[in-house]
Amino acid sequence: MPSTPDGPATPASDEPVPFTADDYRARMARAAESAADAGLAGVIVAPGPDLVYLTGYQPTAITERLTALVLAAGREPVLVVPTLEAPDAERSAGAAALTLRDWTDGKDPYAVTAPLLDAGGRFGVSDNAWAMHLLGLQRILPGTSYVSLTEALPMLRGVKDAHELARIAAAGAAADRAYGEILQVRFEGRKETDVAADLAALLLRFGHSQVDFTVVGSGPNGANPHHEAGDRTIERGDMVVLDFGGLKHGYGSDTTRTVHVGEPTDEERRVHDLVREAQQAGFEAVRPGVACQDVDRAARRVITDAGYGEYFIHRTGHGIGVTTHEPPYMIEGEELPVVPGMCFSIEPGVYLPGRFGVRIEDIVTATEDGGARRFNNTPHEMAIVE
Repeated sequence: MPSTPDGPATPASDEPVPFTADDYRARMARAAESAADAGLAGVIVAPGPDLVYLTGYQPTAITERLTALVLAAGREPVLVVPTLEAPDAERSAGAAALTLRDWTDGKDPYAVTAPLLDAGGRFGVSDNAWAMHLLGLQRILPGTSYVSLTEALPMLRGVKDAHELARIAAAGAAADRAYGEILQVRFEGRKETDVAADLAALLLRFGHSQVDFTVVGSGPNGANPHHEAGDRTIERGDMVVLDFGGLKHGYGSDTTRTVHVGEPTDEERRVHDLVREAQQAGFEAVRPGVACQDVDRAARRVITDAGYGEYFIHRTGHGIGVTTHEPPYMIEGEELPVVPGMCFSIEPGVYLPGRFGVRIEDIVTATEDGGARRFNNTPHEMAIVE
C-alpha cells in the first residue's frame, strides 16, 4: 500500500455558510456586554484566535506593529491597525461592523489607542497580546490594569451557534474519514513518523486547511499522552495511540482511537474496554446544567474503580472551536455549567509506563433537548491493523 494517501479534494458542496458582518457585530456586542458584567471597562484584542472570531480579520503577518480591537459596552468597536495593513482589514468580513483607525510608522500607536480607553479602567486582554504593547499602553495610561480573557471571560468563544456547530461537525466528519482510511495503511515495519505523515495527508485530503497534531504513539511510546511521532519502528504486538486534528473551515477537529498491530493480549483488550466504558460514561454525563467537573468525575470513576486511577494522568476534556484547545475544561474543580452549544472533548486514557497506553476521544456538544451529540462517530472498539 502507498505510504502517503492521496485522492480528490473535498467537494465544493462542503463549503460552510459564510459568517456575515451582522454575525461579527453580534459577537463584538456580546463580548463588550460580558466584559461590563464582569466589571471590566472593556476588552483589548490582539491578532490571533479572538480577533478572527470577533471580526473575521487575520493579519497576513503578525509583527511588532500594534493591531488592537477595542470593545466597550455602549461604544462603537474600533480596530486600530497599521496604515500599511488597513486595506486588508477593510476587506475582512466584519469590517462593516466596526470603525478602523490606522496609524503610520513614526507615530506612537499607543497615543492613537489611548483615547479609546478609560484612563483608570481594568481591561480584559486576549491571551496572546504582546507584553510590549500592554507596557506601551500603561506608559500612556498608568492607571489602567489588565487581566487575561481566559481568566476574565473564559466563555467568550465557548458557546457555538448553528453555523459554528456545522463547521465543527464537518471537521469531525473529515477526521473520521481520515481514521477510516488510516486503518487500511500498513503499520508493521514502518516508523511512527510515516503513519503520522499519512494522517496529515488524509486530513488535508478531506478538507482541513491546517494540521495541528498527529500523535502516533506505538508500544511504550503510547504511555506518553503527548508523544511526538518519532523514529521508532512499529512492531507486531504494539498498541498504537492515534490522536490527530486541525482546522477545517476555521474550526477544530480532535479525535483519538487506539489500534493494535495484530492480535492483542487479554490485558490489552481489558484496558481498552475499560477506557471505552469510561469514555461512554463521560458522554452519558453530558447534559445542560451539569458542572464540567461532573463529566470528568463520571469518566474517571470508571477507571479508578477498576484500579487504574493512578494511570489516568490528565483531564477528561477541553473545549474546541477556532482553536483545538480552549475553555471549557472537563476537570475536577471546574464548576462552570454545561450549556447547549458548548463543544468539548471527552478523552479518558490509561497509560502504563514502559508498556502501552490507551485513549479514546470524541468531540461532543450539549443539545437543546437535554442530551448530547458526538461529532466523531467512528467505532470505539479496538481496530486490528497490519
